[in-house]
Amino acid sequence: MHERCSSCQTKYKMEPSFFYGAMYVSYAVGVAIAVAVFIISSVIIDASLPKTFIAIVLTLVLLLPVIIRLSRNIWINLFVSFHPEASVNQTR
Repeated sequence: MHERCSSCQTKYKMEPSFFYGAMYVSYAVGVAIAVAVFIISSVIIDASLPKTFIAIVLTLVLLLPVIIRLSRNIWINLFVSFHPEASVNQTR
């Protein structure tokens, strides 16, 4: 992660434990992805239970960086509002 936002210069490290809440968001995003992969592999593709489990694990491992960034972005957007017009004025 970058130290600051390139548009509005918001500092990403607000306090020492601010992003602990992102772990809960990450769990929810991971469960949603796992359920989607389960439905796709088990119901649509009609794979066996061990193959479905392997598909879920591989998908979650491969998408781990995306899940982490997405959960941090969701968590920070719950508390910090972004105003694009303000960031345009700062860059001029």
